[in-house]
Amino acid sequence: MNTEQLVDGTELGLMLDRMAAQIRERHRRHHELAVVGIRRGGDHLAQRLAARVGATKTGAIDITLYRDDLQSIAVGNIPQVHGSEIGFEVDGADVLLVDDVLFSGRTVRAAIDELFDYGRPARVQLAVLVDRGGRELPIAADYVGLSHPVLPPNSIVVHLAEEGAEDGIFLMTP
Repeated sequence: MNTEQLVDGTELGLMLDRMAAQIRERHRRHHELAVVGIRRGGDHLAQRLAARVGATKTGAIDITLYRDDLQSIAVGNIPQVHGSEIGFEVDGADVLLVDDVLFSGRTVRAAIDELFDYGRPARVQLAVLVDRGGRELPIAADYVGLSHPVLPPNSIVVHLAEEGAEDGIFLMTP
């Protein structure tokens, strides 16, 4: 695999600052925003965005059991479930779902399914660090740090300090 760095740590921080400014602008007339990250990369980004926008309601969703391909990934492997943490009332809340990379839309669909098991939010919006295109479902992000169309077999990988790596966004090509 060849690796090309698209964004370094400084640029990633600036992207999050820009996204946070857009989120604050849209939510200043609404009641408090709840920020929920989609495990694994999305939960770290959600914490960073929540701090930047001053959100006190935060959470994380593990979509493992909501995946539409669970049977195919569970054959021979036991899926690793990290658990969800929603410590606020979802009913009537404005929820911002956060993920690192948006591709097919299936992860977001699964996250929305799980979120609704906790209650009925007033509104759900989506923030992603990278939109790589290639949607299989009609899902679009409300806030995007970087749009970078990438066709398979190429991929986008986000490295975050919280996961033991230097912040950065990388293009992976065979």
